[in-house]
Amino acid sequence: MEKAKVYFSKEISPESVVKMYEKLGVELQGKVAVKLHSGEEGNQNYIRPEFVKAIVERVNGTVVECNTAYEGARETTEKHRKLMETHGWTKYFNVDIMDAEGPDKVLEIPNGKVIKKDYVGKNIENYDSMLVLSHFKGHPMGGYGGALKQLSIGVASSAGKSWIHSAGKTNDQTILWNNLAKQDEFLEAMADSASVVAKYFENNIVYINVMCNLSVDCDCCEAAEDPCMKDIGILAGLDPIAIDQACIDLIYNSKDPGRDHFVERVERQNGIHTIEAAASLGFGTREYELINID
Repeated sequence: MEKAKVYFSKEISPESVVKMYEKLGVELQGKVAVKLHSGEEGNQNYIRPEFVKAIVERVNGTVVECNTAYEGARETTEKHRKLMETHGWTKYFNVDIMDAEGPDKVLEIPNGKVIKKDYVGKNIENYDSMLVLSHFKGHPMGGYGGALKQLSIGVASSAGKSWIHSAGKTNDQTILWNNLAKQDEFLEAMADSASVVAKYFENNIVYINVMCNLSVDCDCCEAAEDPCMKDIGILAGLDPIAIDQACIDLIYNSKDPGRDHFVERVERQNGIHTIEAAASLGFGTREYELINID
């Protein structure tokens, strides 16, 4: 497989996000879903709607999310919609909670390592293409969160999140799913589900990772640690595996004093295994050319 092109800019601004998208040389067609993280109630690190306003308008997109599978302000459609309003998403954008109403859409994964199907919000059927706009950061369970996590856990319905976290043992979100799977099984289930969503949109999907507010905790955490590293930049590409690998490499090669704390979180959860598993499924590559556009 040829090396994937990953574009990089140190400039972190709304205008830079648009520039990075345009550098890819593609135009997302039809109705565009913009998958991002709306931020848990109380979280201070999530990317704000004002920051992404320019890119969402550029692609004429709809902001899409799915409900969570744990207690919080996003566990039900009613609570999630209220939070989307509180966080300002509905002020600027059309917002679609894709699993607001069932039944979930089931995507088959014949070559899945640990799961053979993925439960996603049924409203995914309303979109022709997707912009995966990820806030790259650490994660308490996955080690890190980037494009692959957005494709998997992010697009999964509430029941689908339980399915992935439990490595296919349950899709009942009332069950304590985090005790049902070994860590690597969970990471492989993320790779499986990411693969099928990437395949669903085929050539009509692009990825942008924003490396700012670099906390070891996810935007899903109500009480997240403050960032431990300085902002790094924005990356864009057509390969979700390559763009996540490039972000990880930028972390590992950093001389920032907080680098070791971030790396400890990634390695404690064996986060690289998601990338390894995804690459073995063949829907992308870990080999990339980093193209600096500053």
